[in-house]
Amino acid sequence: MTIHVHPEVDVAVRDGRPVVALESTIITHGLPRPRNLAIARDAEAVLRERGVVPATVGVVEGRVTVGLTDDELAALASDDDAVKCSIRDLPMAVAAGRSGGTTVAATALLAHQAGIRVFPTGGLGGVHRGATETYDESADLVALSQIPIVMVSAGVKSILDIGATLERLETLNVGVVGFRTDRFPGFYIADSGYGLDHRCDSPQEVAAVARARDDLGLTSAIVVANPVATEHQLDADLHDRVLREALAAADAAGIRGHDTTPYLLEYFHTATGGASESTNVHIYLGNVALGGEIAVALR
Repeated sequence: MTIHVHPEVDVAVRDGRPVVALESTIITHGLPRPRNLAIARDAEAVLRERGVVPATVGVVEGRVTVGLTDDELAALASDDDAVKCSIRDLPMAVAAGRSGGTTVAATALLAHQAGIRVFPTGGLGGVHRGATETYDESADLVALSQIPIVMVSAGVKSILDIGATLERLETLNVGVVGFRTDRFPGFYIADSGYGLDHRCDSPQEVAAVARARDDLGLTSAIVVANPVATEHQLDADLHDRVLREALAAADAAGIRGHDTTPYLLEYFHTATGGASESTNVHIYLGNVALGGEIAVALR
């Protein structure tokens, strides 16, 4: 499968300048129009302001691309037929000439193949509630056990089984460090209730961890858990109430498997009057900014 790397990205990687990969499912499936395109452009602008080359990853009419042009961003943002592409879906999308947004797993893989070392996202996929019966676990976890990239995320969404997700990351040898925190974030809230064994207090410390991993010949990711700023997190009482209601509603409606996450996220959006979407945007752009700072420190 041929990967098209934008010339600006290719030259920057070869010259050793900071480059940061960005996912595209936030464009195709994560945010409503026209906010999806605006935030995609804002994320790239955040990186350029820090002297970092942005490389948004996606599939455009069957062409796997690292470093989408603005026209390609706009096309994906308005494409009703765009598919969600995890690693397993890439060959099918290419063969069928489809366009699609790349998930955390697919973006990490393609970024690494293009020589990019840092990738910020909103929230990491994880183990779903009830996974002991359904075996429902995000492909993100296995991918990160095999791809030596630095990923910045606000933990995992509280709709997932956070404890089980942390256990799986440990089993898969994926290192997790809190950024200026000893607590694992729960996406919409800064503290999921779970502690962390390791923390870094600066982008330079994160870069040192990544270099040590590389020197040791390890091939798994480093996950940098960056909590949402407290002024932008959901109110804790509101969050807990909506989470209980959402889980009960999904159970009553018989929602299972891959339909669960979009159902619960839509429930959060409606029940919080759109506040969860606003928090999502703050999380994403904050992680992008930190990712840029880490990429600069890794030069």
